Amino acid sequence: MKFCPVSRFSLLVCSLSAWLLCNGEPSGIRVPLKNDIGISSRMPRAAETDRRQSINFMEMIDNLRGKSGQGYYVEMTIGTPPQKLNILVDTGSSNFAVGAAAHPFLKRYYRRNLSGTYRDLRKSVYVPYTQGKWEGELGTDIVSIPHGPNVSVRANIAAITESDKFFINGSNWEGILGLAYAEIARPDENLEPFFDSLVKQTQVPNIFSLQLCGAGFTLNETDAASSVGGSMYNYDKSIVDSGTTNLRLPKKVFQAAVKSIKAASSTEKFPDGFWLGEQLVCWQVGTTPWHIFPTISLYLMGEATNQSFQITILPQQYLRPVEDVATSQDDCYKFAISQSTTGTVMGAVIMEGFYVVFDRARKRIGFAVSTCHVHDEFRSATVEGPFFSTNMEDCGYNIPQTDESTLMTIAYVMAAICALFMLPLCLMVFQWRCIRCLRREHDDFADDISLLK
Repeated sequence: MKFCPVSRFSLLVCSLSAWLLCNGEPSGIRVPLKNDIGISSRMPRAAETDRRQSINFMEMIDNLRGKSGQGYYVEMTIGTPPQKLNILVDTGSSNFAVGAAAHPFLKRYYRRNLSGTYRDLRKSVYVPYTQGKWEGELGTDIVSIPHGPNVSVRANIAAITESDKFFINGSNWEGILGLAYAEIARPDENLEPFFDSLVKQTQVPNIFSLQLCGAGFTLNETDAASSVGGSMYNYDKSIVDSGTTNLRLPKKVFQAAVKSIKAASSTEKFPDGFWLGEQLVCWQVGTTPWHIFPTISLYLMGEATNQSFQITILPQQYLRPVEDVATSQDDCYKFAISQSTTGTVMGAVIMEGFYVVFDRARKRIGFAVSTCHVHDEFRSATVEGPFFSTNMEDCGYNIPQTDESTLMTIAYVMAAICALFMLPLCLMVFQWRCIRCLRREHDDFADDISLLK
Protein backbone atom coordinates (compact mmCIF):
# COMPACT_ATOMS: atom_id res chain seq x y z
CA MET A 1 0.00 0.00 0.00
CA LYS A 2 1.62 3.22 -1.13
CA PHE A 3 1.15 6.64 0.38
CA CYS A 4 0.95 9.48 -2.13
CA PRO A 5 0.64 13.11 -0.98
CA VAL A 6 -2.43 15.22 -1.63
CA SER A 7 -4.13 17.89 0.47
CA ARG A 8 -7.28 19.86 1.41
CA PHE A 9 -10.77 18.46 1.69
CA SER A 10 -14.02 19.33 -0.04
CA LEU A 11 -17.55 18.05 -0.38
CA LEU A 12 -18.57 18.39 -4.03
CA VAL A 13 -16.35 21.34 -3.28
CA CYS A 14 -13.14 21.94 -1.33
CA SER A 15 -11.94 22.48 2.20
CA LEU A 16 -9.74 20.11 4.27
CA SER A 17 -6.62 18.29 2.99
CA ALA A 18 -5.81 14.82 1.67
CA TRP A 19 -3.34 12.29 0.40
CA LEU A 20 -3.81 9.17 -1.63
CA LEU A 21 -3.42 5.54 -0.57
CA CYS A 22 -2.55 3.79 -3.84
CA ASN A 23 -1.67 0.40 -5.27
CA GLY A 24 -0.34 1.25 -8.68
CA GLU A 25 -3.71 2.84 -9.41
CA PRO A 26 -5.69 5.40 -7.40
CA SER A 27 -7.45 3.58 -4.58
CA GLY A 28 -7.65 5.98 -1.66
CA ILE A 29 -7.31 9.52 -0.34
CA ARG A 30 -5.71 11.27 2.59
CA VAL A 31 -7.07 14.47 4.03
CA PRO A 32 -5.13 16.82 6.34
CA LEU A 33 -7.49 18.08 9.02
CA LYS A 34 -7.42 21.24 11.10
CA ASN A 35 -8.71 19.85 14.37
CA ASP A 36 -9.85 16.24 14.21
CA ILE A 37 -8.29 12.79 14.37
CA GLY A 38 -9.25 9.11 14.60
CA ILE A 39 -8.34 5.76 16.20
CA SER A 40 -7.31 2.45 14.71
CA SER A 41 -8.85 -0.95 14.21
CA ARG A 42 -9.13 -3.77 11.70
CA MET A 43 -6.34 -2.79 9.40
CA PRO A 44 -6.96 -4.61 6.11
CA ARG A 45 -3.28 -5.15 5.34
CA ALA A 46 0.17 -3.89 6.27
CA ALA A 47 1.12 -0.40 5.17
CA GLU A 48 4.22 0.55 3.22
CA THR A 49 7.53 0.18 5.08
CA ASP A 50 7.85 3.91 5.74
CA ARG A 51 4.74 3.55 7.94
CA ARG A 52 5.67 0.21 9.55
CA GLN A 53 6.25 1.93 12.89
CA SER A 54 2.55 2.72 13.12
CA ILE A 55 1.39 -0.88 12.75
CA ASN A 56 1.68 -1.68 16.47
CA PHE A 57 -1.25 0.54 17.31
CA MET A 58 -3.22 0.09 14.11
CA GLU A 59 -3.47 -3.71 14.28
CA MET A 60 -6.27 -3.85 16.85
CA ILE A 61 -8.06 -6.68 15.10
CA ASP A 62 -11.70 -7.15 16.11
CA ASN A 63 -11.36 -4.73 19.03
CA LEU A 64 -13.67 -2.11 17.53
CA ARG A 65 -17.38 -2.88 17.80
CA GLY A 66 -20.70 -1.12 17.43
CA LYS A 67 -22.71 0.52 14.64
CA SER A 68 -23.27 4.00 13.24
CA GLY A 69 -26.57 4.72 14.96
CA GLN A 70 -25.15 4.01 18.41
CA GLY A 71 -21.44 4.55 17.95
CA TYR A 72 -18.29 2.42 17.70
CA TYR A 73 -16.37 1.54 20.83
CA VAL A 74 -13.14 -0.06 22.00
CA GLU A 75 -12.42 -1.94 25.24
CA MET A 76 -10.08 -0.14 27.66
CA THR A 77 -8.96 -0.65 31.25
CA ILE A 78 -8.69 2.13 33.81
CA GLY A 79 -7.17 2.21 37.28
CA THR A 80 -5.41 -0.23 39.60
CA PRO A 81 -6.67 -2.92 39.75
CA PRO A 82 -7.89 -2.44 36.15
CA GLN A 83 -11.56 -1.77 35.53
CA LYS A 84 -12.78 -2.81 32.05
CA LEU A 85 -15.00 -0.35 30.20
CA ASN A 86 -16.17 0.06 26.61
CA ILE A 87 -15.26 3.51 25.34
CA LEU A 88 -16.84 5.30 22.35
CA VAL A 89 -14.25 6.32 19.74
CA ASP A 90 -14.77 9.98 18.80
CA THR A 91 -12.50 11.72 16.31
CA GLY A 92 -14.47 14.96 16.70
CA SER A 93 -13.61 15.82 20.31
CA SER A 94 -10.57 15.78 22.60
CA ASN A 95 -11.71 14.75 26.10
CA PHE A 96 -11.37 11.25 27.57
CA ALA A 97 -14.40 10.84 29.84
CA VAL A 98 -16.12 7.90 31.52
CA GLY A 99 -19.32 7.39 33.43
CA ALA A 100 -18.48 7.55 37.13
CA ALA A 101 -21.95 7.29 38.65
CA ALA A 102 -24.96 5.03 38.28
CA HIS A 103 -27.06 5.71 35.17
CA PRO A 104 -30.08 3.84 33.72
CA PHE A 105 -28.23 3.16 30.45
CA LEU A 106 -24.96 1.99 32.03
CA LYS A 107 -24.32 -1.60 33.06
CA ARG A 108 -21.06 -0.58 34.74
CA TYR A 109 -19.14 2.58 35.50
CA TYR A 110 -15.73 3.81 36.68
CA ARG A 111 -15.28 3.64 40.46
CA ARG A 112 -12.52 6.08 41.35
CA ASN A 113 -12.52 5.07 45.00
CA LEU A 114 -11.48 1.52 44.05
CA SER A 115 -8.41 2.62 42.07
CA GLY A 116 -5.16 2.93 43.95
CA THR A 117 -3.63 5.02 41.16
CA TYR A 118 -6.37 7.63 40.76
CA ARG A 119 -5.36 11.24 41.37
CA ASP A 120 -7.90 14.00 41.79
CA LEU A 121 -7.06 17.24 39.93
CA ARG A 122 -9.73 19.15 41.89
CA LYS A 123 -11.15 20.73 38.76
CA SER A 124 -14.55 20.39 37.11
CA VAL A 125 -15.28 20.18 33.38
CA TYR A 126 -18.33 20.60 31.16
CA VAL A 127 -18.56 19.36 27.56
CA PRO A 128 -21.53 19.94 25.20
CA TYR A 129 -21.87 18.10 21.89
CA THR A 130 -24.14 18.55 18.88
CA GLN A 131 -26.49 16.29 20.80
CA GLY A 132 -26.03 15.63 24.47
CA LYS A 133 -23.75 16.99 27.17
CA TRP A 134 -22.03 15.97 30.37
CA GLU A 135 -20.15 17.42 33.31
CA GLY A 136 -17.73 15.85 35.67
CA GLU A 137 -14.54 16.01 37.71
CA LEU A 138 -11.02 15.84 36.29
CA GLY A 139 -8.38 13.42 37.48
CA THR A 140 -5.66 11.12 36.16
CA ASP A 141 -5.25 7.36 36.24
CA ILE A 142 -3.45 4.48 34.55
CA VAL A 143 -5.07 3.51 31.23
CA SER A 144 -4.40 0.70 28.75
CA ILE A 145 -6.00 -0.86 25.66
CA PRO A 146 -5.98 -4.66 26.14
CA HIS A 147 -6.18 -5.48 22.43
CA GLY A 148 -3.98 -2.59 21.34
CA PRO A 149 -0.36 -1.64 22.05
CA ASN A 150 1.17 -3.39 25.03
CA VAL A 151 1.57 -0.19 27.05
CA SER A 152 -0.02 1.66 29.95
CA VAL A 153 -0.10 5.43 30.32
CA ARG A 154 -1.17 7.94 32.91
CA ALA A 155 -3.86 10.01 31.24
CA ASN A 156 -6.32 12.76 32.04
CA ILE A 157 -9.80 11.39 32.73
CA ALA A 158 -13.07 13.19 33.31
CA ALA A 159 -15.31 11.28 35.71
CA ILE A 160 -18.83 11.98 34.43
CA THR A 161 -21.16 12.67 37.34
CA GLU A 162 -24.08 14.24 35.45
CA SER A 163 -25.21 14.00 31.83
CA ASP A 164 -28.12 14.82 29.55
CA LYS A 165 -28.89 12.86 26.35
CA PHE A 166 -25.31 11.64 26.22
CA PHE A 167 -25.40 7.93 27.01
CA ILE A 168 -27.47 5.79 24.61
CA ASN A 169 -29.69 2.95 25.75
CA GLY A 170 -28.35 -0.36 24.46
CA SER A 171 -25.19 1.12 22.95
CA ASN A 172 -22.91 -0.91 25.26
CA TRP A 173 -20.36 1.86 25.85
CA GLU A 174 -19.68 3.69 29.11
CA GLY A 175 -17.41 6.54 28.13
CA ILE A 176 -15.91 8.53 25.27
CA LEU A 177 -12.37 8.72 23.91
CA GLY A 178 -11.82 12.05 22.17
CA LEU A 179 -8.87 11.80 19.79
CA ALA A 180 -8.72 15.27 18.27
CA TYR A 181 -6.09 17.90 19.04
CA ALA A 182 -5.66 19.72 22.34
CA GLU A 183 -6.95 22.98 20.85
CA ILE A 184 -10.55 21.86 21.37
CA ALA A 185 -10.12 20.12 24.72
CA ARG A 186 -12.26 21.28 27.65
CA PRO A 187 -11.92 23.22 29.90
CA ASP A 188 -9.00 24.52 27.81
CA GLU A 189 -6.17 23.43 25.52
CA ASN A 190 -3.83 22.87 28.49
CA LEU A 191 -5.62 19.59 29.23
CA GLU A 192 -3.55 16.96 27.42
CA PRO A 193 -5.72 14.53 25.37
CA PHE A 194 -5.27 10.77 25.73
CA PHE A 195 -3.45 10.18 22.46
CA ASP A 196 -0.98 12.97 23.15
CA SER A 197 -0.16 11.26 26.46
CA LEU A 198 0.17 7.92 24.67
CA VAL A 199 2.66 9.31 22.15
CA LYS A 200 4.71 11.15 24.80
CA GLN A 201 4.94 8.27 27.26
CA THR A 202 5.49 5.36 24.83
CA GLN A 203 7.02 4.51 21.47
CA VAL A 204 3.63 4.61 19.73
CA PRO A 205 3.88 6.94 16.69
CA ASN A 206 1.50 9.83 16.16
CA ILE A 207 -0.59 8.03 13.50
CA PHE A 208 -3.38 5.47 13.57
CA SER A 209 -6.31 4.08 11.60
CA LEU A 210 -10.00 3.31 11.79
CA GLN A 211 -12.24 0.96 9.86
CA LEU A 212 -15.93 1.02 10.75
CA CYS A 213 -17.83 -2.08 9.67
CA GLY A 214 -21.57 -1.42 9.78
CA ALA A 215 -24.45 -3.76 9.03
CA GLY A 216 -24.51 -5.09 5.47
CA PHE A 217 -27.23 -6.38 3.16
CA THR A 218 -27.44 -8.88 0.34
CA LEU A 219 -28.47 -6.93 -2.75
CA ASN A 220 -29.82 -7.93 -6.15
CA GLU A 221 -30.29 -4.72 -8.11
CA THR A 222 -30.82 -4.74 -11.85
CA ASP A 223 -30.23 -1.03 -12.38
CA ALA A 224 -28.02 1.67 -10.94
CA ALA A 225 -28.59 5.40 -10.53
CA SER A 226 -25.85 7.91 -11.25
CA SER A 227 -24.03 10.21 -8.83
CA VAL A 228 -25.78 13.26 -7.37
CA GLY A 229 -24.92 16.06 -9.81
CA GLY A 230 -24.78 19.82 -9.83
CA SER A 231 -22.59 22.34 -8.04
CA MET A 232 -22.66 22.00 -4.27
CA TYR A 233 -20.38 24.22 -2.26
CA ASN A 234 -18.95 23.59 1.14
CA TYR A 235 -17.86 25.93 3.91
CA ASP A 236 -14.14 25.98 4.64
CA LYS A 237 -14.42 23.88 7.81
CA SER A 238 -14.89 20.12 7.51
CA ILE A 239 -14.15 17.21 9.83
CA VAL A 240 -14.11 13.42 9.71
CA ASP A 241 -15.96 12.51 12.89
CA SER A 242 -16.53 8.93 14.03
CA GLY A 243 -18.59 10.21 16.96
CA THR A 244 -21.25 11.67 14.62
CA THR A 245 -23.67 9.33 12.85
CA ASN A 246 -24.77 11.39 9.85
CA LEU A 247 -23.21 13.18 6.93
CA ARG A 248 -23.94 16.76 8.03
CA LEU A 249 -23.92 19.48 5.39
CA PRO A 250 -24.19 23.28 5.39
CA LYS A 251 -27.72 24.46 4.64
CA LYS A 252 -27.20 25.29 0.97
CA VAL A 253 -25.42 22.00 0.31
CA PHE A 254 -28.03 19.99 2.23
CA GLN A 255 -30.92 21.54 0.31
CA ALA A 256 -29.23 20.88 -3.03
CA ALA A 257 -28.42 17.28 -2.09
CA VAL A 258 -31.99 16.53 -0.98
CA LYS A 259 -33.36 18.09 -4.17
CA SER A 260 -31.12 15.89 -6.31
CA ILE A 261 -31.88 12.70 -4.37
CA LYS A 262 -35.63 13.43 -4.54
CA ALA A 263 -35.42 13.88 -8.29
CA ALA A 264 -33.48 10.65 -8.77
CA SER A 265 -35.87 8.62 -6.59
CA SER A 266 -39.09 10.26 -7.81
CA THR A 267 -40.69 6.89 -8.60
CA GLU A 268 -41.27 6.53 -4.84
CA LYS A 269 -43.06 9.00 -2.60
CA PHE A 270 -41.52 9.89 0.75
CA PRO A 271 -42.99 11.98 3.58
CA ASP A 272 -41.34 15.34 4.20
CA GLY A 273 -40.36 14.16 7.68
CA PHE A 274 -38.15 11.48 6.13
CA TRP A 275 -35.81 14.04 4.58
CA LEU A 276 -35.56 15.77 7.97
CA GLY A 277 -34.64 12.53 9.73
CA GLU A 278 -37.92 12.52 11.66
CA GLN A 279 -39.68 9.60 9.93
CA LEU A 280 -38.67 6.17 8.70
CA VAL A 281 -39.38 4.54 5.36
CA CYS A 282 -39.89 0.77 5.19
CA TRP A 283 -40.10 -1.95 2.58
CA GLN A 284 -40.73 -5.66 2.89
CA VAL A 285 -37.58 -7.58 3.79
CA GLY A 286 -35.29 -7.86 0.79
CA THR A 287 -37.26 -5.51 -1.47
CA THR A 288 -35.56 -2.17 -0.78
CA PRO A 289 -35.28 -0.41 -4.18
CA TRP A 290 -31.66 0.62 -3.83
CA HIS A 291 -31.36 1.19 -7.57
CA ILE A 292 -33.60 4.31 -7.48
CA PHE A 293 -31.24 6.09 -5.10
CA PRO A 294 -28.13 7.80 -6.49
CA THR A 295 -24.58 7.52 -5.25
CA ILE A 296 -23.04 10.66 -3.75
CA SER A 297 -19.55 11.85 -4.60
CA LEU A 298 -17.38 13.98 -2.34
CA TYR A 299 -14.34 15.73 -3.73
CA LEU A 300 -11.17 16.28 -1.73
CA MET A 301 -8.54 18.79 -2.74
CA GLY A 302 -4.91 17.73 -3.00
CA GLU A 303 -1.83 19.37 -1.50
CA ALA A 304 -1.35 20.92 -4.91
CA THR A 305 -4.22 23.34 -5.50
CA ASN A 306 -4.80 21.97 -9.01
CA GLN A 307 -5.52 18.41 -7.79
CA SER A 308 -8.65 16.78 -6.42
CA PHE A 309 -9.78 13.27 -5.59
CA GLN A 310 -13.26 11.81 -5.44
CA ILE A 311 -14.79 9.39 -2.95
CA THR A 312 -18.20 7.94 -3.75
CA ILE A 313 -20.67 6.50 -1.25
CA LEU A 314 -23.72 4.30 -1.84
CA PRO A 315 -27.32 4.77 -0.68
CA GLN A 316 -26.70 1.79 1.60
CA GLN A 317 -24.59 4.24 3.60
CA TYR A 318 -26.75 7.36 3.68
CA LEU A 319 -29.95 5.35 4.26
CA ARG A 320 -29.24 3.98 7.72
CA PRO A 321 -31.01 0.75 8.74
CA VAL A 322 -33.04 1.07 11.93
CA GLU A 323 -33.81 -1.97 14.06
CA ASP A 324 -36.30 -2.67 16.83
CA VAL A 325 -39.23 -0.83 15.27
CA ALA A 326 -42.88 -1.89 15.40
CA THR A 327 -42.77 -3.19 11.83
CA SER A 328 -39.95 -5.60 12.61
CA GLN A 329 -40.74 -7.72 9.58
CA ASP A 330 -39.81 -4.84 7.28
CA ASP A 331 -36.50 -3.24 6.36
CA CYS A 332 -36.72 0.31 7.74
CA TYR A 333 -34.34 3.21 7.16
CA LYS A 334 -33.58 6.68 8.39
CA PHE A 335 -32.19 9.40 6.13
CA ALA A 336 -28.65 9.89 7.43
CA ILE A 337 -27.90 13.25 5.82
CA SER A 338 -28.73 16.28 7.93
CA GLN A 339 -28.19 20.02 8.06
CA SER A 340 -25.27 21.65 9.83
CA THR A 341 -24.58 25.20 10.97
CA THR A 342 -20.85 24.64 11.50
CA GLY A 343 -19.55 23.24 8.20
CA THR A 344 -19.38 19.69 6.87
CA VAL A 345 -19.16 16.65 9.15
CA MET A 346 -18.31 13.30 7.56
CA GLY A 347 -19.80 10.99 10.16
CA ALA A 348 -19.88 7.22 10.61
CA VAL A 349 -22.22 6.58 7.67
CA ILE A 350 -19.49 7.95 5.38
CA MET A 351 -16.60 6.28 7.17
CA GLU A 352 -18.28 2.86 6.97
CA GLY A 353 -17.36 2.71 3.29
CA PHE A 354 -13.66 3.36 3.84
CA TYR A 355 -10.53 2.47 5.73
CA VAL A 356 -9.28 5.74 7.21
CA VAL A 357 -5.76 6.54 8.38
CA PHE A 358 -5.28 9.55 10.67
CA ASP A 359 -1.80 10.99 10.48
CA ARG A 360 -1.75 13.40 13.43
CA ALA A 361 1.93 14.17 13.05
CA ARG A 362 1.47 15.61 9.56
CA LYS A 363 -2.15 16.73 10.03
CA ARG A 364 -3.67 14.68 7.26
CA ILE A 365 -6.16 11.85 6.80
CA GLY A 366 -6.24 9.06 4.22
CA PHE A 367 -9.13 7.12 2.67
CA ALA A 368 -9.13 3.72 0.97
CA VAL A 369 -12.12 1.49 0.19
CA SER A 370 -12.68 -0.74 3.23
CA THR A 371 -12.72 -4.53 3.21
CA CYS A 372 -16.19 -4.61 4.76
CA HIS A 373 -18.14 -1.95 2.88
CA VAL A 374 -21.63 -2.71 1.57
CA HIS A 375 -21.75 -3.22 -2.21
CA ASP A 376 -23.52 -5.09 -4.97
CA GLU A 377 -22.62 -6.35 -8.44
CA PHE A 378 -23.31 -2.96 -10.00
CA ARG A 379 -22.00 -0.37 -7.53
CA SER A 380 -19.33 -0.04 -4.89
CA ALA A 381 -17.81 2.69 -2.76
CA THR A 382 -14.90 4.10 -4.71
CA VAL A 383 -11.91 6.40 -4.55
CA GLU A 384 -10.83 7.98 -7.83
CA GLY A 385 -8.38 10.56 -9.08
CA PRO A 386 -6.35 12.62 -9.25
CA PHE A 387 -8.31 15.11 -11.32
CA PHE A 388 -6.73 18.35 -12.44
CA SER A 389 -8.04 21.88 -12.85
CA THR A 390 -6.56 25.38 -12.83
CA ASN A 391 -7.16 26.00 -9.12
CA MET A 392 -9.36 23.77 -6.99
CA GLU A 393 -9.54 26.44 -4.30
CA ASP A 394 -12.07 28.22 -6.51
CA CYS A 395 -14.64 25.48 -5.92
CA GLY A 396 -14.76 25.96 -2.16
CA TYR A 397 -17.72 27.86 -0.78
CA ASN A 398 -16.59 30.48 1.67
CA ILE A 399 -18.70 33.11 3.36
CA PRO A 400 -18.04 36.27 1.31
CA GLN A 401 -15.86 38.84 3.00
CA THR A 402 -18.50 41.43 2.19
CA ASP A 403 -20.72 39.76 4.75
CA GLU A 404 -18.34 40.77 7.52
CA SER A 405 -18.05 44.33 6.23
CA THR A 406 -21.84 44.49 5.92
CA LEU A 407 -22.20 43.42 9.51
CA MET A 408 -19.71 46.06 10.58
CA THR A 409 -21.63 48.69 8.61
CA ILE A 410 -24.86 47.64 10.28
CA ALA A 411 -23.15 47.79 13.67
CA TYR A 412 -21.94 51.34 13.00
CA VAL A 413 -25.39 52.41 11.81
CA MET A 414 -27.01 50.94 14.92
CA ALA A 415 -24.43 52.70 17.08
CA ALA A 416 -25.18 55.99 15.34
CA ILE A 417 -28.93 55.52 15.84
CA CYS A 418 -28.37 54.77 19.51
CA ALA A 419 -26.23 57.89 19.78
CA LEU A 420 -28.97 60.00 18.21
CA PHE A 421 -31.46 58.69 20.75
CA MET A 422 -29.05 59.07 23.64
CA LEU A 423 -27.98 62.63 22.82
CA PRO A 424 -31.35 64.29 23.67
CA LEU A 425 -31.56 62.18 26.82
CA CYS A 426 -28.08 63.24 27.88
CA LEU A 427 -28.95 66.88 27.21
CA MET A 428 -32.12 66.55 29.28
CA VAL A 429 -30.20 65.00 32.17
CA PHE A 430 -27.54 67.69 31.95
CA GLN A 431 -30.20 70.41 31.90
CA TRP A 432 -31.99 68.85 34.87
CA ARG A 433 -28.76 68.68 36.88
CA CYS A 434 -27.94 72.32 36.05
CA ILE A 435 -31.39 73.47 37.14
CA ARG A 436 -31.09 71.45 40.34
CA CYS A 437 -27.70 72.96 41.10
CA LEU A 438 -29.01 76.49 40.48
CA ARG A 439 -31.97 75.87 42.77
CA ARG A 440 -29.70 74.53 45.48
CA GLU A 441 -27.45 77.59 45.24
CA HIS A 442 -30.51 79.84 45.36
CA ASP A 443 -31.82 78.07 48.46
CA ASP A 444 -28.44 78.33 50.17
CA PHE A 445 -28.26 82.03 49.36
CA ALA A 446 -31.76 82.56 50.78
CA ASP A 447 -30.75 80.74 53.98
CA ASP A 448 -27.70 82.96 54.35
CA ILE A 449 -29.83 86.10 53.93
CA SER A 450 -32.27 84.91 56.59
CA LEU A 451 -29.40 84.37 59.05
CA LEU A 452 -28.24 87.96 58.51
CA LYS A 453 -31.63 89.34 59.46
